[in-house]
Amino acid sequence: MLLLSFGSGVAALIYEVVWFQLLELVIGSTTVSLGMLLATFMGGMCLGSLMLPRLASAQSNALRMYALIELGIGVFGILVLHLAALAGSVYSAWSGYGVKGFLFRGAVAAACLLPPTLLMGATLPVLARQTNTTGQSVAWIGLFYSANIAGAVLGCLLSGFYLLRMYDVRAASYVAIAINLSMAGLAFAFAGVNQRDSNPDDQVKQATLAVPGEGAATVYIAISLSGLCALAAEAVWTRLLGLLFGASVYALSIIVAVFLVGLGTGSGIGALLCRILVSPRKALGWCQCLAACAIAWTAYNLGAALPYWPINPLISSNVWFNFELDLARAFWVLLPPTLLWGASFPLALAAAAASRERDAAGLTGRVYAANTFGAIVGALGASLLLVDWVGSQRTEQVLIGLSIIAGLLLLLPSRPNRASLNWGGLGWIGIAVLLAGFLFFTVPPIAKVLIAYGRYAATWVGKGDIVYAAEGINSSVAVSRFPNGVLTFHVAGKIQASNVPRDMRLQRMLGHLTTLTTATPRSVLVIGCGAGITAGAVSIDPRVERETIVEIEPLVPQAASSYFSEPNFGVVGNPKVQVRIDDGRHYLMTTRERFDGITVDPLDPWVKGAANFYTKEFLEVMKQHLSRGGVITLYIQLFETNLEAVKSSVATFFEVFPNGTIWGNPDQGQGHDMVLLGQVEPLRIDLDEIEQRIDYRGGSKMAQSLAEIGMNSPVDLFARYAGRNSDLAEWLRNVPLNRDRNLRMQYLAGLGLNLDDAAAIYAGLLAYRRFPEDLFLSAEGRVDSLREAIRRQQ
Repeated sequence: MLLLSFGSGVAALIYEVVWFQLLELVIGSTTVSLGMLLATFMGGMCLGSLMLPRLASAQSNALRMYALIELGIGVFGILVLHLAALAGSVYSAWSGYGVKGFLFRGAVAAACLLPPTLLMGATLPVLARQTNTTGQSVAWIGLFYSANIAGAVLGCLLSGFYLLRMYDVRAASYVAIAINLSMAGLAFAFAGVNQRDSNPDDQVKQATLAVPGEGAATVYIAISLSGLCALAAEAVWTRLLGLLFGASVYALSIIVAVFLVGLGTGSGIGALLCRILVSPRKALGWCQCLAACAIAWTAYNLGAALPYWPINPLISSNVWFNFELDLARAFWVLLPPTLLWGASFPLALAAAAASRERDAAGLTGRVYAANTFGAIVGALGASLLLVDWVGSQRTEQVLIGLSIIAGLLLLLPSRPNRASLNWGGLGWIGIAVLLAGFLFFTVPPIAKVLIAYGRYAATWVGKGDIVYAAEGINSSVAVSRFPNGVLTFHVAGKIQASNVPRDMRLQRMLGHLTTLTTATPRSVLVIGCGAGITAGAVSIDPRVERETIVEIEPLVPQAASSYFSEPNFGVVGNPKVQVRIDDGRHYLMTTRERFDGITVDPLDPWVKGAANFYTKEFLEVMKQHLSRGGVITLYIQLFETNLEAVKSSVATFFEVFPNGTIWGNPDQGQGHDMVLLGQVEPLRIDLDEIEQRIDYRGGSKMAQSLAEIGMNSPVDLFARYAGRNSDLAEWLRNVPLNRDRNLRMQYLAGLGLNLDDAAAIYAGLLAYRRFPEDLFLSAEGRVDSLREAIRRQQ
């Protein structure tokens, strides 16, 4: 029975990771979209746990029923895998914005996730029926829950560190399906030899010395509040630990796995305690009060301690040492509260059983549903509302208060007489108020240096003035100012833009290459606002009539307008510029507009989700949204990544744009980052026409913009040429592509985030570069000057 529960947990977590990865590509990766996926997944499990006892007879063979459920999950696993692409096509064709788009996202999530999750939610209640007549039934149900979570830990690590890194969503799904089939086979085999002696009433043995007359309603409310606090805290803390560790797929897998380890271990301990506890109700109440203290512990460490631990991630280039450190830090902050939340489930089962709950499946289903319902409210409330409205600090204080309220509900008499209300009740309430006040005081604000510098926070303490730091609905944003005049723009704990010459050159190259290499750049799409410098470079081209900036985090354009209005030419307030708050991929897949230019500057390649913009499928979508003669430019990072990830992104780009070219942005003669430029038709660049369009002699804004980055002629700009598809055939031989089904780049880059191989990668690429005789035109001898400029860089 424990093995069956364990296997269900393994398969369920693999499915969750795979399905979320597939559906994020369909409905977007904004917090709203992810919230819908989570609510649908957990909502299905909640409904499944409630429906099974009502639909399935208590006299049926529990193991045979479990086997059928596992078979059903496996069938739906196959269907979701193959129907996700169809759902994406339908969604792209029919979706929109506002209420219609919101409802359609929910419909897609429900259609794909509700059927299998209804069955997943039924697995624990049906296993509970197998233990009804044993003397320690509640303890066994708690152990089943613990085994299920242990399986989820394995599924999380297996999918994050191996299956999706080495293979793709298909392979991972087939592994989960194989586990479903194996569990079904075992259950069918055990069903014939391990018959349960049915009791007509099918009742759970009540806890010894149960207090008569105490109802289960407060137990259900308390376990719901426990689930609310657990998932709300997970949403907040995953975000903060993502800043501290770096939000790679591996770091996020570690965070989730540690959270689950704490829940599973706590559940096992709670199940064993149920065998000896006189009053599981009071034990559950104390558990919630201790959870309030544990929330304060974690909040203090994440806000005021861990960001200042003397740790430099770059001490070792071996990222596996960082993973070990991340694991230790995650256990340090997450284990205390998760142990208590995990123990709450079996204690709630025992407390509800003491209140004369009779059907084991019904009991388990109701407690599980209450806990899951609270978890849904907590996850959505924290991620969609509280963090954005009041910040992480206030959210953690709210959770402390709710935990204490849950404890009071159980510790106070459920039917108090006047004496107990006057003395005992008021005493407990007074103690709770004092405890809450003390714990509230210990919760610190989130360190600005963590918001700004993330995993490098400790190395930047005292080195600059963080003039702006805020938590948004999708990400955290900061701006730093240094005594030498340098201004840096931070998103999600990383420097995404600055007025340093190296960064200014790259940001303006993206914008100017987009508008100068197409004949009529009337409409341009900029995906990723950042400090607005790329968008500003686009906006000052007089031929651009309409510019659309798509940014996932609302705080980003606000901060860009307030602090970078000079280098970005006031782009956010430009009347021909429209800012859309959305996931860039989702926007482009759902709009019917075509563009003369598209420029994309996402987060670092190792950040979870960044690879979505580099897949073959999305590049095809971008190509379909180009007007005739249109171009796209795409940022490629060479630092904090590895050669395999760079090659994969470049090979994927050339697969879709075989006429594409590469333009380098070396720093002090060594590689740093690059721009990929693609178009459907063969590219021809008339250097004389470019000279006229920039209008250096007339002192245009474009000329000013380029001069500020050291480009005083078209030759200076196009001397950044670094190669094209025909040059790099040997360099890119047998390189695997980045596809929607594997998102290979984020798994490759995630293993190289401690590396700085930019110089070697760029030098290796330049070894294959040849001067493109058919690419440049000039009647005034500029081609010869360009050839010489490129040769000097060789």
